[in-house]
Amino acid sequence: MRHALIVDDDVDGASTMAALVELENFSVATAHSLKAARQQIALHPPDVVLLDLRLPDGSGIELFDDSELVSRAVIVLITGYASLETSIQALRLGAADYLLKPVQLKQLQGVLSRVIPPSALVGEVQEMTTTLARSGNFGELWGRASPMLRVYGQISRVAGTAVTVFITGESGTGKELVAKTVHELSRRRSQPFLAVNCGAISPTLLESEFFGHEKGSFTGADRAHPGFFERARGGTLFLDEITEMPQELQVKLLRVLETGSFFRVGSTALQTADVRVVAATNRSPMQAMAEGRLREDLLYRLNVFPIEMPPLRERLDDVPLLAEHFLADFCRREGQHKRFTPQALTALCTYRWPGNVRELRNAILRAYVMTVDEHITAEWLPVGAGDGQPTGMAAGAGESSPPCVVLPVGISMAVAERHLILATLRHFQGQKERTAGTLGISLKTLYNRLKEYGNEAFPPGPGGLS
Repeated sequence: MRHALIVDDDVDGASTMAALVELENFSVATAHSLKAARQQIALHPPDVVLLDLRLPDGSGIELFDDSELVSRAVIVLITGYASLETSIQALRLGAADYLLKPVQLKQLQGVLSRVIPPSALVGEVQEMTTTLARSGNFGELWGRASPMLRVYGQISRVAGTAVTVFITGESGTGKELVAKTVHELSRRRSQPFLAVNCGAISPTLLESEFFGHEKGSFTGADRAHPGFFERARGGTLFLDEITEMPQELQVKLLRVLETGSFFRVGSTALQTADVRVVAATNRSPMQAMAEGRLREDLLYRLNVFPIEMPPLRERLDDVPLLAEHFLADFCRREGQHKRFTPQALTALCTYRWPGNVRELRNAILRAYVMTVDEHITAEWLPVGAGDGQPTGMAAGAGESSPPCVVLPVGISMAVAERHLILATLRHFQGQKERTAGTLGISLKTLYNRLKEYGNEAFPPGPGGLS
């Protein structure tokens, strides 16, 4: 039978919690001070420690100095302050999760269901590291360049904790794959991974989609509807393009993160938010905050453990590995073997990939479809000019390069971005896919920006947008 140790100076609270833990088939011991906790750990090494940080003879943080305990036991914080700096510090030191006081049975059951020894998680990371050396992939992420090795190290460090992760990077760099890898290496892996694009949901449905609603709570609500927090319960909720979320919903999201609970629309029944939140954006978070797109308090609540994804142009050594991986996948699915010529791989490595890994994958798919025989040449691949700047597809050599955009000093980043997007869009005669690829943003992001710009994005005449 697995053994739990409850360390809390609240004698009645510890006794109540012990009774709840016993219902989950654990043996239980309690300690009301650091000294008593150390005695219990020596007497009967626990599999899980439920730890209050505020103890009469010191801080529970001190138990993290016991490296043997940290490597063997799952340490779960008990706190009345989810955003307390000491709680964040403990999570960074290796605490697996936290429980808010007063502890709810469902929260406790969820934590106890995720008790996986830290040594087991370390073993999985070591196995993935071995795979990386052999085949070049770390979970669903591919690449051996030093910027990616740094990302793998960060994932390995944070995945086994309950720390909120904030992923930044240009569109197409693989932020969702980072979130998935964090989930797969976490104690929540057996529960759902739910990805949500915050910029792709109708503003009128946002609150209902996130928190759910009861039947009859508004016109058209003909049945109860579980929201994202309920559908991801026990697992990971990935909030992509978080800077596109309206301010009023950011306030409610912040409250959920701080209290661990929420209400369905039209309900007074409190729901438990048992999810790990991973957020992402292709904007600079500080710039988004300065522009009023992201609340400062929400940014600091999300940005506990930042991971920055490098653009593909900063790891061009990974291009052949990625290209071969995508080609092998297409060949396997389509049942027709094809391979790159050396000249084709060279062409791929001289292109700057403004659309990042997503653009590379799409380029390989196009070349696979367009190539008649077994050998994929540079004919259908993007190629780089002598200065390393993109010139478009090899088959379209007559196309002119995009013009320079001259901007006055002192304008805001938002205005500069609008000028750049619209100039690029007009250069490509309204072709949104080419515009997004050249700018290194997703089509969804481009559509969101054009919606903001209104009629300015749609010039009259035959050169209108497609």
